[in-house]
Order: sequence, then structure tokens, then C-alpha cells
Amino acid sequence: MKPGTIWLKWLHCSSYGNQPVFWAIKERTMSLNFDGAVRRFLVKDAPEEIRAAILGSSKREILDSSYPYRTKLSNKKYEREMLPLQIELAKLQSWIGSTGQRVAIVFEGRDAAGKGGTIRATNENLSPRVTRVVALSKPSEKEAGEWYFQRYIKHLPTSDTVSIFDRSWYNRAVVEKVFGFCSDADREKFFLQTPQFETMLAEEGIKLLKIWLNVGRAEQLRRFLKREDDPLKHWKLSSIDVEGLSFWNEYGSAIKENFQKTHHDFAPWCVVRSEDKKRTRLETVRYILSQFEYEQKDHSVVDELDTNIVGGPELWRG
Repeated sequence: MKPGTIWLKWLHCSSYGNQPVFWAIKERTMSLNFDGAVRRFLVKDAPEEIRAAILGSSKREILDSSYPYRTKLSNKKYEREMLPLQIELAKLQSWIGSTGQRVAIVFEGRDAAGKGGTIRATNENLSPRVTRVVALSKPSEKEAGEWYFQRYIKHLPTSDTVSIFDRSWYNRAVVEKVFGFCSDADREKFFLQTPQFETMLAEEGIKLLKIWLNVGRAEQLRRFLKREDDPLKHWKLSSIDVEGLSFWNEYGSAIKENFQKTHHDFAPWCVVRSEDKKRTRLETVRYILSQFEYEQKDHSVVDELDTNIVGGPELWRG
């Protein structure tokens, strides 16, 4: 079998009347877009403390020693806390629809910070007619010749709707800087225009929430390893992700500068420390709900934000 190929095995079940059920294992091969590059990085290039944290930890253990909890939240407690929050989201949706609100929520963060799962936890019980997710691929040749913000504007919410951006115009501030996809002049123009752009959104009556999920280096690498080992998650792992493993500090410098230049009273950043996915989802939903005064709001459910892991850019860990 060629390098970069794995065996996939699955069970095929068939039954007929009262006859016994027969199971057969079929084997196929599937070519991968990578060949163990993440694990090689762990073994050869990862800082010693990162390697030791991953190899010496249990599945439920939090790897970042600065995180305020040592183990991950249990499924039972997560489900108990999430249910009333989902009810509050349904109330919020109803209020948005009845009052004609326009809401844009930007989710940003390093790769594997938990953006996709947190977005699903936010909109899984909401109507797709009201809430839609915007996840754009790289710009087309036509879009590359447009004003940078232009392709995002067409996805802004109309009356009674919510647009959730799974990555956004902030690509220019971070990933495009790290990989040289934009010039320094283009990035400086971005930092000049972004406050103006977001001010116009506010003046137009669009409620903008900007959420940054902050994952530590060891936890990010552990999640990449899981993606590499699971054929059903390979689509989550790109060549940019793998290359970016070597640019942790460069990402950190770009993120820090982004906060310095785009965190404003009219469009503040909310930082959620995302070492534990379940706590991340709970606190992100609470934060979103806390930003609105909708009808029949249950403050006992919404108002208890865990300020150890959710707050402003001061919570960010490079």
C-alpha cells in the first residue's frame, strides 16, 4: 500500500425474515492529501514542553496550565446547562423576527479553535430562514479585483435575520499576513478602513458581534492529530493548517496587532478561551444572549458569564 493511504473498514448488515444477521467487513483504500505531517511535526519540530504535555496527558485533561479548570466539563453537566440556553436562543430568534433586527456575528480564531462546533451549538435549533452561516472559500479571480470588503457585504443580514460568519474580513489581519497573501500596504489599508466599515454597520442598525476563540498551542496540535487520525475529519485539515504549525509566533504577533487596531467600543472583541469545547460553547452562547434585551429573557440563565474564560482581549493568550 502506498504511503499516504489508509485502510477504511466498515460493517455491512443484511437480514431476511427470521434468518440470522450476517456481518461482512469490506476493505477499501483512500488516498490522503497528507501523509502524517502533523504527527511528524509533533515528533520532530514541536517544542519539548508541547510534546510532553500532549504525550503525558489523559483525554479529559486540559493541557494549558493557565486555564482555570484542569479537566473538561462532563457531558451530563454540559447538556444540563445547554438546554435552557437553547430555549433562550429560540426566544431571541422570535424577538429578532418580530422586531426586524439585523445581526451579524463574526467567529474568528486560530485553526482548530472550535469555531465550527460553537457555531453549530449556536444555530442548531434555529430556523435556517432566520439564521444562516457564511463560510466563504478563497476569493475568485473576479473577487480578487474587487474592494476587499465587497464580497462580505452581500452576505450581511437583511431585516429579521442573522448572518454568522465562519471566518470573515479578518482573514486579512491574520492569515493573509502570516502567509504573505497580501502586501503590507493592503493590510494597513484594511486596518484603516475596518473601523470605518464597522461604524457604518452600527449606524445602519446592524448589530455586530465579534468573537475570538483562543486555543493554546498544545490543544491545537492535539486536535490536529485527531483530525489526521480520523478519515471522517480529514476535510477539516488543510495544507495551510499543517504549514501554520511552524508559524505559531507569527500568528500570535498578527493577532495581537489585530486586537490593538480593531477593538473599539462600537465593535469590541469578545475573547473566549477554548481549551474545553463544551465550556467554550456554553459561554459563547451566553455572551451572544447577553448582548440583547429580548422579550421574556431569563436573566438567571444568561447573566452568569464565566469571566475566567470569556471577556475582552485582555484574556487572550498568545
